[in-house]
Amino acid sequence: MIGWARGGGSDVAGRGVNPVDGGVLEPEFLAATEAEVARAGDLAASAFPQYAALSPRKRAGFLRAVATRVEGMGPALVERVTAETGLPAARVEGERGRTCGQLRMFADLIEEGSWADVRIETARPERTPVPKPDVRSMLVPSGPVAVFCAGNFPLAYSVAGGDTASALAAGCPVVVNAHGGHPGTSEMVGLAVVEAARETGMPEGVFSLVFGAGHGVGQQLVRHPEIRGVGFTGSRAGGTALMALAAARAVPIPVFAEMSSVNPVFVLEGALRERWGAIATGLHASVILGAGQFCTKPGLVFVAAGREADQFVAKLGSLVAATPCVAMLNREIAENFATRRSRLGSMTSVQVVAEGMEQQAGVFVTTSRAWRKNGLLHEEVFGPAVLVVLCENEADVIAAAEALEGQLTATVHAEAADSDLVRGLLPVLAHKAGRVIHNGYPTGVEVCHAMVHGGPFPATSDGRTTSVGSAAIARWTRAVCFQNMPAGLLPAELQDGNPRKLWRLVDGERTRAPQA
Repeated sequence: MIGWARGGGSDVAGRGVNPVDGGVLEPEFLAATEAEVARAGDLAASAFPQYAALSPRKRAGFLRAVATRVEGMGPALVERVTAETGLPAARVEGERGRTCGQLRMFADLIEEGSWADVRIETARPERTPVPKPDVRSMLVPSGPVAVFCAGNFPLAYSVAGGDTASALAAGCPVVVNAHGGHPGTSEMVGLAVVEAARETGMPEGVFSLVFGAGHGVGQQLVRHPEIRGVGFTGSRAGGTALMALAAARAVPIPVFAEMSSVNPVFVLEGALRERWGAIATGLHASVILGAGQFCTKPGLVFVAAGREADQFVAKLGSLVAATPCVAMLNREIAENFATRRSRLGSMTSVQVVAEGMEQQAGVFVTTSRAWRKNGLLHEEVFGPAVLVVLCENEADVIAAAEALEGQLTATVHAEAADSDLVRGLLPVLAHKAGRVIHNGYPTGVEVCHAMVHGGPFPATSDGRTTSVGSAAIARWTRAVCFQNMPAGLLPAELQDGNPRKLWRLVDGERTRAPQA
């Protein structure tokens, strides 16, 4: 979908495949030609000035129309997602609700307006020895954006997902690169976005959707001179490749990539002693949720070696041994998981505690010393497997936390008796992860204003940002300052009368009042 037009395509990009029975799904999808990718980028660039200048109310209306159209597809969309991914209908329906909910959240956000971070410093010409100028700043959209769909969230992180919703909210046209694992789903949602754009009077080029076989289309999209930012959810290899590509451009651009995370869980002695069985049960549910194909799946658990740890591991192993084999999203993910799980189990420093039915899920155990020495044990195993690391003492727990790479999440299970260790552990984990959880499990990401779904590299390419929650809009913006600008030339957000009734920082004071 190149603007309002259907692309002609060239090479075959592929068909959807049902991961449950291997059945090939119709129709056949065609890869965009080089000319079509270039046209999509050019259209986005031509749409940008008009789209960015639209009132927040009009952009919000567009986002809400997309949500309404996605909901309006009803069971047909759920059936297609299920056929292409093997995900159960209930999960798909929940994900559709999240997708539409975040579209509406961003619509509300831009109408409310505080995201623009308006700051005003009024002039003081009488100041000596140097008069103070009138200085006013705000966030503005950065330009057209390329979004790469995720494989594990065919709705919430894909065509009309969080990256697209936040970019459109900011005022940035979007060109989406569809995921080969769910092309039919991508087409259906893409049509909904186009129809909503036309219905609400958006400029052509505010949205395009391209398909590709291999990496060529995505690479061309990132290289397009009018693209000003990239959103990506996927593997570390894919994210770092896009980062290198974007950095090598004549005009480098940012890539906001969510990549890999093992989401460590620390079960401290008091919690282990009081509720090892309940923690094992909750952890098992989190590890196997969605066949372990969540970016927040806990893949690494640190516990103090001893009798309670042995009971905990045995309980977790018995639960995993009874876990049925579940179809994974596609053959590539399943094969990669099998390879990494087998590599983990073959290491001499690792004990295989249990494997699920058909040897899919797995529980593995190692020591903290072995874990620190072997970098392979730090890597993500994307799927229903978990590695338990036995620590010798409290100092060992802190040392393990300090040895972690950047993570999306870190979890601590603790009781009152563990308070001193928690106080030492939390600053380390807050430095390592974007979200720190107490007595819970990392799967399940609340879409809200306070959520941070990000973290230091390699969890993401930029640990200062989030891909979930209203703060995600900041990724697609840049700050602009106007100095001594005549009042009639200022954007509405910066005018003395505050016509949009925004909360603004005026001379260091947060206020909604008009300036005198």
